[in-house]
Amino acid sequence: MIYDAIIVGASFAGLACARRLAQAGRRVLVIERKKEPGQACHTTGIVVKEAAAGLDLPAHLTRPISRVRLYSPSLEHIELTSDDYFFLATDTPAMLRHLAQRAVAAGVEIRLGCAFPGATLLPEGGITLPQSGLKGRYLIGADGPRSAVAKAFGLGQNREFLVGVEAEFASADLPATDAFHCFLNQDFARGYIGWVVPGVEVVQVGLATRSPATPDIDAFIARIGPMFGLARETIIARRGGLIPIGGVVDPVSAGNVILLGDAAGTVSPLSAGGIHTADHYGNLLAEAIIAHDEGGPHPATAIARAYPRFRAKHIQRLVFERFAPNWALDLLLTNPLFKLLARLVFFRKKRLKGGQN
Repeated sequence: MIYDAIIVGASFAGLACARRLAQAGRRVLVIERKKEPGQACHTTGIVVKEAAAGLDLPAHLTRPISRVRLYSPSLEHIELTSDDYFFLATDTPAMLRHLAQRAVAAGVEIRLGCAFPGATLLPEGGITLPQSGLKGRYLIGADGPRSAVAKAFGLGQNREFLVGVEAEFASADLPATDAFHCFLNQDFARGYIGWVVPGVEVVQVGLATRSPATPDIDAFIARIGPMFGLARETIIARRGGLIPIGGVVDPVSAGNVILLGDAAGTVSPLSAGGIHTADHYGNLLAEAIIAHDEGGPHPATAIARAYPRFRAKHIQRLVFERFAPNWALDLLLTNPLFKLLARLVFFRKKRLKGGQN
């Protein structure tokens, strides 16, 4: 059998692309090195409003978040709200299992516990995985920020990262149970934030900082713990991982080998949000493959044109990292203009190229 697409990685981007292709009648194989989707998950799993509609998740896998509490280094806070915007906290491992099951129901074949074995471009334009004899028209690398597909074909690789860590608690004394609690503090989270999220049957406490620094989650918990009663609670799980923030890699394709999701660097350099872009561009790449079969441009060309450039967000990240020490953040929190800008960052509609979102 020759597959229309072999996709490496059963996460948000790979599963979105695979499902859409299968819905259009294409033969699709997804290979995933983990033994089940969502195993050893590295993401907090916050879903923005725009992505929620496309993912169409069951209610029991989500928890609505309607506001943001933004804390300064001194732990003063402001409240940010929007009448027409929300986030969803999710049970991320269960969400990925659900998305995988939905892809299988659409006709996708998923092979778990199968690491990418390397591949070879065929003269006629397809690809083959020599060790297994599998062949496909397209090879799609949706295998994370340290993509093995990118390395195998000399494609662009992510070079700039946040290092994120998270601890889960069974419960906590949340002062606002429907709020995303965000902490600005360049000592703990240089270049990003700390957070407390009322998740699905857990409370998630996390921290990310610009690589190569390593976030000290225990010191952060000690700092904010009294606000949430964390000293009385036990950590039930920990996780961590890399978040690419350098923007879209170059090159993003070679022939019929195309990078997608974190492997392509489509994560926002400012917010570090990647689920929305993964789902959106996963579907868009599938549509580009379908359109190419009907005489449209090569999907690698189409998706490269659609991928975001993040110019403004790169500048905003640079300003935040270099010109926002803790004393300035304490002063800014009470500034009406800063509150307006913060509200735009959290609640502005996320419109992506190549679609309506």
